[in-house]
Amino acid sequence: MSDELMAEPELPQQQVIDVNQNSEISELSKTGYQALKENRLLDAEQSFKRILSIEENNNYALVGLGDCERKQGRFNSAVSYYQSCLNYHPGNNYALFGLADCYKALNQFPRAIQIWEQYLVHDDRNITVLTRVADAYRKTKDFRKSKELYLKVLDMEHDNAYALIGLGHLHYDFKEYKDALYYWTRMLQQNEDSVDIRVLTSIGNCHRKLKTFDQGIPYFEKALEGNPNNFYALFGLADCYRGMNQQFRSIEYWNRILENDPKNKVILTRAGDAYRNTGDYKTATEYYNKAMDIDFDIYAALGLALICKGEGKFDEAVERLRTLINGDPKNFRLYIDLADCYVKMGRKDKAIDTLKNFGRQGIRNQAVAEMLARLESSL
Repeated sequence: MSDELMAEPELPQQQVIDVNQNSEISELSKTGYQALKENRLLDAEQSFKRILSIEENNNYALVGLGDCERKQGRFNSAVSYYQSCLNYHPGNNYALFGLADCYKALNQFPRAIQIWEQYLVHDDRNITVLTRVADAYRKTKDFRKSKELYLKVLDMEHDNAYALIGLGHLHYDFKEYKDALYYWTRMLQQNEDSVDIRVLTSIGNCHRKLKTFDQGIPYFEKALEGNPNNFYALFGLADCYRGMNQQFRSIEYWNRILENDPKNKVILTRAGDAYRNTGDYKTATEYYNKAMDIDFDIYAALGLALICKGEGKFDEAVERLRTLINGDPKNFRLYIDLADCYVKMGRKDKAIDTLKNFGRQGIRNQAVAEMLARLESSL
């Protein structure tokens, strides 16, 4: 057989160009996605833009550029790339995922749900997508649909961490603290060797809400072992001890928060309350005044009024409380404290008038009603 017959047939010139271009695109795509994986975003962008200079609407490049923008928090720009990809390559899963995640990050949950559900039409057993849709429904306060999807995930994967955590948050958001506690405790049991601080503080917070303060303390303490300055653990411990009326112990944790955040007005006021309840009016006054120096705080102002009452300075306490009522006329607690001042001054008539004034606003409050009934029956 002649050499001529054995030779490979030559490809047409255009076909050679296409093969070379496809090879270059393939290499650039690999390089770009490796750079993206290593968070070398500038290198990734250069690779993907080079692909677009070769093939204008390449799906890998458009998705890659969308991912680069999304990683940098430029979600609107990322949306443009993903949508451009979907215009030319409808149903591209990676573009759909990226686009939905962008809408989620932009708090546009209904749009994210719409895209994820579009994907689920073709693959309704994708656990990743199901948990994301459930999360989005939770954010839009759709309890039924959110729970339905989380439970579907648990049917498919009994101890799926994302579903357990999501169900905990869902029930917590709807004030169903016992159910939230069940799912978060179940999550903890699955991961005892690698405890997530957020799960520990979440369980502790359920106990705070249920007022089982003593049961919440161990979880917050465990969280502090992993992170001694964790705000939520310190706050939880302080609030649990406050709830157990162990103010002297809560002071330690309020102050530990203030070491890291000395200008936290809310914590300054909470610490002031703790010192006041232990009878240390001098220190309490210092903390309340620090809070007031930052900005007016009604609870700090109330604390200062209650110190006056505690020190027997009833006229000053009355003046402070009346001023606070003028600024916040529907705050029932102010009326109760003012009425109590009048009682201690021997002015039950004024105390009764004060409580009746609250009722004239058309607001019903059990604590006010009970105090009024008690005073009227003692006349």
